Amino acid sequence: MNLGIIDTHCDALLKLWEDPSRNFESPELDTNLNRLKTGNVKVQLFAIFVEPFIKQDQKFQVVLEQIELFHKKVLGASTKIHHIKQWSELEQLKEDEIGAVLTLEGVDAIGDDLTKLEILHQLGVISVGLTWNQANLCADGVGEPRGAGLTLLGKELVRLNNKNRVLTDVSHLSIKGFWDVMELARFPIASHSNARSLCDHPRNLNDDQIMALIKKQGYIGVVFCPSFVKEEHASISDVLSHIDHLCSLGAQDIIGFGSDFDGITDKIPYLSHSGEYEHLVNELAKYYSSTQLNQFLKGNFKKLIERLK
Repeated sequence: MNLGIIDTHCDALLKLWEDPSRNFESPELDTNLNRLKTGNVKVQLFAIFVEPFIKQDQKFQVVLEQIELFHKKVLGASTKIHHIKQWSELEQLKEDEIGAVLTLEGVDAIGDDLTKLEILHQLGVISVGLTWNQANLCADGVGEPRGAGLTLLGKELVRLNNKNRVLTDVSHLSIKGFWDVMELARFPIASHSNARSLCDHPRNLNDDQIMALIKKQGYIGVVFCPSFVKEEHASISDVLSHIDHLCSLGAQDIIGFGSDFDGITDKIPYLSHSGEYEHLVNELAKYYSSTQLNQFLKGNFKKLIERLK
């Protein structure tokens, strides 16, 4: 059983940028053309991520290089891959097409220049996470001991996202930054985060954060990084435990999946790349109705997008 999937986070663009010899058919990619087809992934969000070691004056260039790779290698791999530049285009996808969406993971590359963010929006970036793990001019990430929230620039950025109907992604954001976003963002998501009460990792969400996302009608993409699922020996059943916990809090209408494929080295057995989604779907089908399953795989994200119209 497979009903089509929307996956809100992968790092395939980083892998393509790191090794120019790779293409979108390369077996080194967890998220490649064949695996998306095999796993019945209907829409894949592709993160643009700039490694922290890149010098500040080179970061925006790296962003543009990854966008070029997206066009050349991802979209160029098949006429059936359709670039979603606005969320309304999701509903226009044909039966045999896969939607591809550009997102930004951390705004370090724009410095203090929101015009650069406007340019990226015009190029099709329609979901923006403020930070990776470290701090930048907009906010602190989960790895910054200071733990500060949004700066004035960060708050202006969230308002700009609201204006442009761009999702504001809180995955990787400090706890104080999360609450600042909840006050301001019209369209908040956690593209790839789990429940911290089940796995005490700073990248996961506390129950009160989960409740806040429920109240805001946001979205939580359950992530497959083993260290975010269980302290050791994570399995597909442990992924289901996070879903069960989210549902127990009332999050059944905002749950989806943000695999983090190509951004993780350790893998959950039988869930190591996009082509293995079927194992997760079959396990979910044992415990949830077909209606609930459809909501988790794509329906809840589509409901979020309906609010952006």
